[in-house]
Amino acid sequence: MANVLDLRRRIRSVKNTRQITKAMKMVSAAKLRRAQERALSARPFAQMLTNVLQSAVSRTELIDPSTGLPRHPLLSNRFPEKSVLIIVVTGDRGLAGAFNSNVLKAPLKFVDYLKDKNIDVEAIGRKGRDFLRRRFPVVKPDAAERAGRVQIVGEHLDLLAKVQYDAVEELANGIIKRYCHEQIDGVYLVFNEFKSVISQRVIVERILPVQEIGRREVAQAEELTKEERERMGEAARRAGVSLQGAETTELEREAVKFGTAPVDYIYEQPPEELLNDLLPRYVASQIYQALLESVAAEHAARMTAMDSATNNANDVIDSLTLTLNRVRQAAITKEIIEIVSGAAALS
Repeated sequence: MANVLDLRRRIRSVKNTRQITKAMKMVSAAKLRRAQERALSARPFAQMLTNVLQSAVSRTELIDPSTGLPRHPLLSNRFPEKSVLIIVVTGDRGLAGAFNSNVLKAPLKFVDYLKDKNIDVEAIGRKGRDFLRRRFPVVKPDAAERAGRVQIVGEHLDLLAKVQYDAVEELANGIIKRYCHEQIDGVYLVFNEFKSVISQRVIVERILPVQEIGRREVAQAEELTKEERERMGEAARRAGVSLQGAETTELEREAVKFGTAPVDYIYEQPPEELLNDLLPRYVASQIYQALLESVAAEHAARMTAMDSATNNANDVIDSLTLTLNRVRQAAITKEIIEIVSGAAALS
């Protein structure tokens, strides 16, 4: 059994660890609030862009009558899909519980589902990049030959620290270019969808080709378990984070009215030109929103993990303190017995 000095040293060490985990929990809670605000501020733009596109689609002939093909290549379906691109969004850092591992299970399962197709992978986030590199070869996007059925064609490690629309648009334009040149037949986005702390799920969403403006095409989804929701909810309550999803703002309500108002809008450009210009932005906005939600989900997972670590540290401290008291009591009892035994021997 450890002596009193060793137990005191261990208690002091666990208390120091508890201070770190408690501070990390509060930092993650503050970052979560900011991430929620950023995701909320991006919603009116995405809603208005969707409504403008829906309005343009209703005034445009999507199929060219002379060729029978869609007027924009992003609308063309290619069956069967021979080659697809999967964009995997994870975090850059650990200490977030099962956040990264839960996200990375989805593309592996989806790869097994697409067993007869060639798959290119774009990894966003350091954790996903490291995990996927250990399993699949890395090649350049313009490589002449494939390195395998599944290969990594892109790595992006600087997008999540501060998500910028310009950088996301550059990434989206590269993907759109490959799709328009028929190098890939479909694009799927794997990320952690975030609505609130207790309402999130890991989904595989198809973003290309564009099937219907404003309708999400989810190919695979995995919800949080009841235990995970309860644990995250308890951590959020202790950190003072709201469990409710973001309310609809006035800007979003006005954006919704644009596409549903019974009026005929006059566009400065023909609806066909608007459609061709805005469709790439629509794809970029989907990726941008996914990155914002993934960042918020990562902070929520880290806050929960650090809250659990702090609670575990409290339990360890209580257990060590109880053991320390028992050791001290045993030592005192032993000394008393020795003194009494010595006095009895002398009498």
